[in-house]
Amino acid sequence: MLYDATILFQIAGIGIIVALIHTILKQMGKEEIAQFATLVGFVIVLLIVVNSLSNLFQQIKSVFLFQG
Repeated sequence: MLYDATILFQIAGIGIIVALIHTILKQMGKEEIAQFATLVGFVIVLLIVVNSLSNLFQQIKSVFLFQG
């Protein structure tokens, strides 16, 4: 359960940082770079989620197939 909470806090932290970077860059007039920073943040979060899903499926597979 604690592991799930850390993933949520990591994703929330990345979202806050990306939102700040996006806002600062947009106010500076760098809209293209702000969109790129948002895209990079999205990809990082997507990698975290895919890794977590992979771990979940490995655990499910080990439970139902009795593998260690």
